[in-house]
Amino acid sequence: DVQLQASGGGLVQAGGSVRLSCAASGLRVDNYAIGWFRQAPGKEREGIACISSGDGSKCYEDSAKGRFTVSSDNAKNTVYLQMNSLKPEDTAVYYCAVPGYYYCPDYGLREDEMTYWGQGTLVTVSS
Repeated sequence: DVQLQASGGGLVQAGGSVRLSCAASGLRVDNYAIGWFRQAPGKEREGIACISSGDGSKCYEDSAKGRFTVSSDNAKNTVYLQMNSLKPEDTAVYYCAVPGYYYCPDYGLREDEMTYWGQGTLVTVSS
């Protein structure tokens, strides 16, 4: 069975940083693209970052560019999302997910293209 275990969320002040982890079992993170989504209160879930298999190329949604960094540690079979300069509007439940492709698409992440989902971890940014 494939399992994605997201962790690292919590309460952080605006301007602070947090690193989320997505530990995978049942698949190798270096064999798949891995995406990060978030769902803010009252809003739809949106894709924010993606890291491709193979060359490890990355893509980010506009609100994440320059502040968030996605990376992977193949030895730990874990993908990370480093989030800096956090804002109250970054408050959301963050999910990692595995799509049915290997390279992050130029058009961004789509929920209906994800095959596996982690359980989500809540990040709350206080002002």
